[in-house]
Amino acid sequence: MITHILLAIGLVMVVEGLVFALAPSRLEELIKAIADIPPETRRLLGLGCVAFGVFLVWLAKGAFGN
Repeated sequence: MITHILLAIGLVMVVEGLVFALAPSRLEELIKAIADIPPETRRLLGLGCVAFGVFLVWLAKGAFGN
């Protein structure tokens, strides 16, 4: 179980690190654009991302997992 958690954290760090390394100026623009979105919309987008992430984990564990 801890192996899966560490793997997930590591993969997130790789993706986030790539964004910072490859497009730092675009990241600043993105942060400014996100600040213009109303908080409720940001909350819904976040919940949608969480739901999609849970779905992907469920799919990977069910279709390709043990």
